[in-house]
Amino acid sequence: MRVWGRILYGVLAAIGLVGFFLRFATGHQLAGYGSYVPWGLWVAAYIYFIGLSAGAFLLSALVYVFGVRKLEPIAPLALVVALASLLMALVTIWFDLGHMERFYYVYLRPNFRSMMAWMVWLYTAYGLLLLAELYYALRRHLPRYADRGGITGFLARFLVKGRKTPFTQEEIQRDEGITRVLGTIGVPLAIAFHGGVGALFGTVVAQDLWHSPIYPILFLTGALLSGGALMTAAYVFFWPRKDGEWRELSLLLGRIVLGLILFDLLLEWAEYSIPMWYGVGSEFKALRNTLFGPFWYVYWVFHILLGVVVPIWLLLAFGLRGRMGAVGLASFLVAFTFLAIRLNLVIPSLVHPKLEGLVNAYRDHRLVFAYLPTWFEWSVVVFSVVLGFTVTYILVRVLPVIEGKLLKEVA
Repeated sequence: MRVWGRILYGVLAAIGLVGFFLRFATGHQLAGYGSYVPWGLWVAAYIYFIGLSAGAFLLSALVYVFGVRKLEPIAPLALVVALASLLMALVTIWFDLGHMERFYYVYLRPNFRSMMAWMVWLYTAYGLLLLAELYYALRRHLPRYADRGGITGFLARFLVKGRKTPFTQEEIQRDEGITRVLGTIGVPLAIAFHGGVGALFGTVVAQDLWHSPIYPILFLTGALLSGGALMTAAYVFFWPRKDGEWRELSLLLGRIVLGLILFDLLLEWAEYSIPMWYGVGSEFKALRNTLFGPFWYVYWVFHILLGVVVPIWLLLAFGLRGRMGAVGLASFLVAFTFLAIRLNLVIPSLVHPKLEGLVNAYRDHRLVFAYLPTWFEWSVVVFSVVLGFTVTYILVRVLPVIEGKLLKEVA
């Protein structure tokens, strides 16, 4: 990690730790939401992070399940990113709970008529599957590190029970078979839990903007786009060897990201254009508020300009013509600005009164149809991001994630 990276990490870690301690010290008092707008930035960040996880995992499944060997170098890293993003999502939504200490109730007394209960159980199964698949994907490399000192040597010896001899071809094929089975189980699981997040929103009948059968599909395509873009940016900017293979794979990933941008934009057009066609109804009012309300710039600047127009231009004008920096920058912009899409999904439907005149019916600082994330809410999200980056960095550093090489050998 370079000096500027360490400085940035230190600043973000300090901000995140402040948010972490304030959450436990003050609860929800410093948050900007209230009784009418009960969900805010943390819910949007949660579905954003869980989408990154599902997208990264499905990218790894192209290798381990469907045999796309061109993507094989980044498959273990995709599993690590999927695991770290899952942790980020769960920590973020945990902070959103009113009684954080009761999270385990969903295991002891689950109500499987609740979509939320299904989500927690699916996340648990998915997290365990990620750990198992990562183990079998990396196990063949571990004996070569058994003689090393420090945490790397300890983990290598522990995970392969002290073995120092290389794995035979038969053993490698057996591990590949186990990885394929786990990945095959994981594909419908990832589709179920992230499509289920869309179903969680879609089944909220009281929210007209969410109550749509297209939401599970929108969530899945969004996961593929955001997770794929994140992996592309990480590969282009941080891969240790910038050789011909790196260039070829970067171009392939850039084309995948471009195709996913266009497909996701098509679905978004369907989501917005149909409710707005006649210009009436609560859905129309909520979408109009998204497009032309006080926070119009979230949609037009962060999403459309920085998340769609600029990335498409970078990819078509430079990236697909051999400028790998443009591919990485375009992918980073897509992944980074995708949070704006999640904010525009969660907030607009909540800030629109369901009963005319309700906004003036009662007077209290918690009874307002206005919401703007506070610095405290952002600091908690920063904590989750720093936590996810830390987990990724440690795993890549101590395990042979990048082609069997330790991060300290390539940093």
